[in-house]
Amino acid sequence: MSIAAQYHQHGYVAPIDILNDNEVAHYRAALEDAEARLGSLHYEQNIHTQLRSAFELATNENILDAVEAIIGPDIRLYCATYIIKEPHTDTFVSWHQDLTYWGLDNSDKVVTGWLALAPATPESGCMKMIPGSHKRGQLKHHTTDVSNNVLFQGQTVKDLDPDDGVYCPLEPGQLSLHHGWTLHESLPNHSQDRRIGFNLQFVAPSVKNTNGIRVPTILVRGEDNCGHFDDEVPASGEADAESMTRHKHYTDLMTQAFKSQHN
Repeated sequence: MSIAAQYHQHGYVAPIDILNDNEVAHYRAALEDAEARLGSLHYEQNIHTQLRSAFELATNENILDAVEAIIGPDIRLYCATYIIKEPHTDTFVSWHQDLTYWGLDNSDKVVTGWLALAPATPESGCMKMIPGSHKRGQLKHHTTDVSNNVLFQGQTVKDLDPDDGVYCPLEPGQLSLHHGWTLHESLPNHSQDRRIGFNLQFVAPSVKNTNGIRVPTILVRGEDNCGHFDDEVPASGEADAESMTRHKHYTDLMTQAFKSQHN
């Protein structure tokens, strides 16, 4: 079954081979070198405007080929974020749907990618998906106050049967893609290694922001004849001064757009 057929039937597709072992080692080292200088980069939004290595990884041709199979040949990078669970920690991600708080229309032209730079296993807290749940549309999310929930405001879909969830393990260098309405969660990391994921959101240029805030994005393949997004500038180096200034501006806009969906 093709990537597109699996995605449309189940709401996700995995695993997709993207990087070889040498490439995984290179990009993990680039991230951890940056962490040694800057501190934690966990959940740092728009990291591709801060680190050139992150932009190079986000625009890997194998990733874009897989995304193109889902949303077509014209692709904008909406956001890129490292999501890291340290060994033997209790952080988790509750059941949720990505599109609930993004403020984007046309859900079939939005896709999330998750690239593993370390083993993502049930022990390390890999994602769980509920197959076919994207066909249910948007579900009600509840705000919770749980300190170790990674999600902003701990938004959670309640009253789900946990047995419906399917583990989505990935070896380093493998990618999953999922629909914005696909229900997914991830549990704590009880392994000996960090669980390092590179979270990516891609949109077709035809997608519109519904909250009136023009979030900057980057055209990474094809053409944009719609003009719904401002153009973002990728990082020119590894956290050089110019990139850091632009990154703060872009992150402030993204945070403003995200918070507007919670009000």
